[in-house]
Amino acid sequence: MDKISKLLQVRKEKINELRESGVSLYPNDFKPSSCVSEVKKVVGKEPDTLGEAGRQFSLAGRMMAVNKMGKSSFIRFKDGSDQMQAYIQKDKVGDETYAMFKKLDIGDFIGVSGPLFQTRTGEWTLLALEFRLLSKAVRPLPEKFHGIKDPEKRYRQRYLDLIMNETSRDIFLKRSQIVAAMRRFFEDKKFMEVETPMMQPLPGGAEATPFKTWHNALGMELFLRIAPELYLKRLVVGGFEKVFEINRNFRNEGVSTRHNPEFTMVEFYQAYATHEDLMDLTEEMFESIVKQLNKTPQIEYQGETIDFSKGWKRIPMIESLSTIGGIDSSILNDTQALLKFAEENKISITKKDRHGKIITKLFDTLVEPKLIQPTFITGYPVEVSPLSRKSDADPELTDRFELFIAGREIANGFSEINDPQDQYERFMMQVRQRDEGNPEAHIMDSEYVEALEYGMPPTAGEGIGIDRLVMLLTDAASIREVILFPHMKHNA
Repeated sequence: MDKISKLLQVRKEKINELRESGVSLYPNDFKPSSCVSEVKKVVGKEPDTLGEAGRQFSLAGRMMAVNKMGKSSFIRFKDGSDQMQAYIQKDKVGDETYAMFKKLDIGDFIGVSGPLFQTRTGEWTLLALEFRLLSKAVRPLPEKFHGIKDPEKRYRQRYLDLIMNETSRDIFLKRSQIVAAMRRFFEDKKFMEVETPMMQPLPGGAEATPFKTWHNALGMELFLRIAPELYLKRLVVGGFEKVFEINRNFRNEGVSTRHNPEFTMVEFYQAYATHEDLMDLTEEMFESIVKQLNKTPQIEYQGETIDFSKGWKRIPMIESLSTIGGIDSSILNDTQALLKFAEENKISITKKDRHGKIITKLFDTLVEPKLIQPTFITGYPVEVSPLSRKSDADPELTDRFELFIAGREIANGFSEINDPQDQYERFMMQVRQRDEGNPEAHIMDSEYVEALEYGMPPTAGEGIGIDRLVMLLTDAASIREVILFPHMKHNA
């Protein structure tokens, strides 16, 4: 019998003993009057109201440590806000309750009521006048000293990770604060929050492989959305001029430290705005969120100091390939020369790729990893931007940007196409790319083109990857650290 099996057997024997002695193992009638963090605020602000004859509190939480000393014991317990010490004396709670307490284990949920007092070391401690078992744990927690080090175990059993690892708890508390701050920012800017379909008859809004499903009642194939873009822009057509949505997208692609097939994004659209307006808005929003979180616009990420103060660099993609990527500017317009350069530098590019696609692939390899400080890359080729408005200065390029921080893409935005004929022709370009073997190219969405024919005002839109943003602001190296339940293979 292994160690865990032995511990389980001992626990089950204790549970049987408690049941036989009439102890309710899972009652539901204890109401805590406060949480630990609130009690600690009282300690800081109103210490004169405390002491054995002073204010009383009722707290509940999970026992994390026990120091039994015969007729009295100290325990350490924690709730969702913080942890605290409690002191249990046989003559205060009674023989029967103390005997029950001695059969309890680390991991059990308990309720304690009484006043606070200071120990000889000065620690404020709850003196138990009432002590209750609220939920008996059957399985033992991992050893506190070792915790849970194996990442795969942490991700599969996130509940144990959250119990044992304060760092993980802090990441997800910060994630909640980041999303809340983002939502407040949009609301303050008079954007309306909306919800659009998660299951769509056509996958659109990005180049990606979708997940497929089947709707029995309608007798039709549906796709989990890869982006909400085309539905949000329909809302702009309908007269909602500033909209945003924070929700899930699904892409049937590989799993890595930067990719999860189910991920969270915010997408937002603003009428009578340009991609340059959204770059300004993004700088303002990120600086605001970082300051709310850290009190300063600077953060540390994986050993790099990153400054979110407004005034980020904006570099055209073509320029970045020479100034950052090291490509001789004289060959940037020569497709064959670029293919030769790629081959010499072992960069995977097929000869079927159009010039714009080649430029973008070279950028991904040579420039993106070097963009540590917040940087907007502008002027994306038309071939890789099927929903972006063409640049008035150069019709081979689009009014599009991507934001890069710490060597990875964080956001993608552009001035939108509102010319239905142009959009139709872009969709047809994507259809041809599908016919040439690109399974991620857009499908023709004639209903969206029809919506544009009713007229859409000049509009700009953007999508921001919330998981990647949280990675940055919590100094997490892997996207799995910031997703509560990341997708993983089944255990064998």
